[in-house]
Amino acid sequence: MPASQSRPLPEGGAVRPITRWGTPVMHRELEDVTVFDDELLTLVKDMVATMYAAKGVGLAANQVGVDLKVFVFDCPDDDNNQITGVVCNPVLHLPEGKERNLEDEDEGCLSLPGAFTSCARPDRAHVTGVDHNGEPVEFVGDGLLARCLQHETDHLFGTVFGDRLPERSRKKLYKQHQELADSYPDDWPVTVLVDEPVIDR
Repeated sequence: MPASQSRPLPEGGAVRPITRWGTPVMHRELEDVTVFDDELLTLVKDMVATMYAAKGVGLAANQVGVDLKVFVFDCPDDDNNQITGVVCNPVLHLPEGKERNLEDEDEGCLSLPGAFTSCARPDRAHVTGVDHNGEPVEFVGDGLLARCLQHETDHLFGTVFGDRLPERSRKKLYKQHQELADSYPDDWPVTVLVDEPVIDR
């Protein structure tokens, strides 16, 4: 997707604590966005600020504890164009049949900070929806951008990427998280880490 189709992210938000896996709002389908007002704009600004503070490439509303179908992202595509956008009420379109190719790459989640494992996903994704102003948006991506669009859309329907892993890989991921959990302040990334924890994988 050309970089010209990237949509600017609103600025000036406040960093909020990131909600962790296991919190109920992380594991249920969220409510559709129906009101596009200043309250939604404030949420989106705060999500953007929180995503950057946590050094992430995307963030869903339930990751800051809000029950609304909206995510923000700032992620490179396969041509190293930095694509940014806000998507409310996303509809995810994935390749089927001969067009469907799975890419098995490392994946992590800001709601399970520090833990990563390989997760197979289609290597191309297409998302449609509206932005925080209610204007139609559409994003198509390959590689990391495709993974980001799928990961964030999953969040809004109550799916964390651990749900997509074989049981053995899921247990390994949760073990990683248990080893790292105490390294992250409860209000991370409002309180930042001095040093990122490192564990053997």
